[in-house]
Amino acid sequence: MLIWDTVEVGRNDAANLINAVYGARLMTRKRAVILAGIAVIVGASLSGGVIETARKGIFDPTALKLEQAAAIYISVYLVDTVLLYGYSAFGMPVSTTACLVFELIGAALAMAFITNTDNLVDWPKAGSVVSAIVISIFLSGFSSFLVQRFIRGVIGNKTEDLRTMKLHGAWVGGGIASGMVFFMIIKGMKKVPGIKDVHDLIHRTPLGATFWVIGLWFLFAGVITILLFRYKDRAAKMIFPVLAVCGMLSMAFAFGQNDLANCASPGLATISIVKNWDAGIQVATDAKIARWQLFVCGILLFMGMRTKNATRVTKAAVNMGSHADRVRLYAPGWCLTIGEWLAKRSGREQSLAPQVQMTKRGKRQHYDALRATVIMGVSASVIAVASSFKMPVSTTYVTFAALVGTGMGDRIFQKGDAGLKLARSIWVVFSWFFAALIAATFTAVVCLIVSETKMIGLVAVLGINLILRNEFKRRGDEQSRRTREEMMERAYPERYAEEDY
Repeated sequence: MLIWDTVEVGRNDAANLINAVYGARLMTRKRAVILAGIAVIVGASLSGGVIETARKGIFDPTALKLEQAAAIYISVYLVDTVLLYGYSAFGMPVSTTACLVFELIGAALAMAFITNTDNLVDWPKAGSVVSAIVISIFLSGFSSFLVQRFIRGVIGNKTEDLRTMKLHGAWVGGGIASGMVFFMIIKGMKKVPGIKDVHDLIHRTPLGATFWVIGLWFLFAGVITILLFRYKDRAAKMIFPVLAVCGMLSMAFAFGQNDLANCASPGLATISIVKNWDAGIQVATDAKIARWQLFVCGILLFMGMRTKNATRVTKAAVNMGSHADRVRLYAPGWCLTIGEWLAKRSGREQSLAPQVQMTKRGKRQHYDALRATVIMGVSASVIAVASSFKMPVSTTYVTFAALVGTGMGDRIFQKGDAGLKLARSIWVVFSWFFAALIAATFTAVVCLIVSETKMIGLVAVLGINLILRNEFKRRGDEQSRRTREEMMERAYPERYAEEDY
């Protein structure tokens, strides 16, 4: 189940790491996945290997017997594997960490009912996790809107113009680069020897974070200025693409350091329980994870990123944030009604986004390198700030909110399929909260079944899991085919009118 679930995380959560770079067509999806996958594997291998979520997170395993704690972990995986697969089949992004939190809550409540144990769930901890996730979504969306609107107003579409980049490229690029590097120190590499000392120094020094950010800003601004005067047009064309790719690598490395350890924690915690069975639950849950185990999990996650469903998740997110008029998306009727109403209310002002460009391979560029850089820079900064306050956040939710926020900054929701894009955004956010309800409820039920009926219940639930996966695949494929046809009909109404006639 650990192997299975890690692949599912790659299908969905990790697939969102490449959205900005792929949407700007800075590289093909295959190459972006390879680069991000390597960064995830390296990040996982260098992480501290502590089972954060399962060890000291949502519930107290030391209040239970070993087999009871293991029943909670296996119930989490039985639900998580089908939940993540279902969302991926329909191209819907969802947070593994958020799902895991609510699955642990549901399973722990069920086990507390079975064992008549009080205070099994750490409600203050669970509440802080949920509130941090919600706050980070709004913070990322609002910040990315302001940053994108400001930078677009200063630079416009002249992201490759040497004169414009000499005037504004240094301070804009330097600011974004400093945010990314600070993110790596605070979040991505805080457990790496050497960097850990810098991380601790920042927290011990009054206003240390502020001085570090300002110092890094001046440093990178100077480097970019030198490159612009030395390499001229060549440097002007490469500043934002390089920053966007570096942002993707930073996010992927941090994902391997933190999020991967969380999503793998139920399985790795169970392995620890089995290895330390005679020592008791306290020793089992405090044990360190071997680096080779996280390395293998990183490889499995990379395999998931290369699947068909992962491609569907990436393309759906990119289309939702595209500045093109016609996009291939699905949203239910009630979301479309709200989206169309919001689109009409916002008016039809001229878009600030650049004209749609085609690559040499005939692929549509959904947004430019400037916007891709802002998405990665703001996402990294928001996560770094949250981590500095020890607030756990979701990489998926933060980057998706930045995608929407930068799109609003460029006014992409005011032309073409604006109502559909807004409807999709509403549908995704609604599905996040719905996923939390599904995760808690069904994991509680599964935990009751597995605990009471043992292997018979486990096999029965596993069978239901496989049946649901098959149904989700069929419906997801059908929805993908239907949304493509609907997009073509909107783009070429005269052709379809003739065919109907």
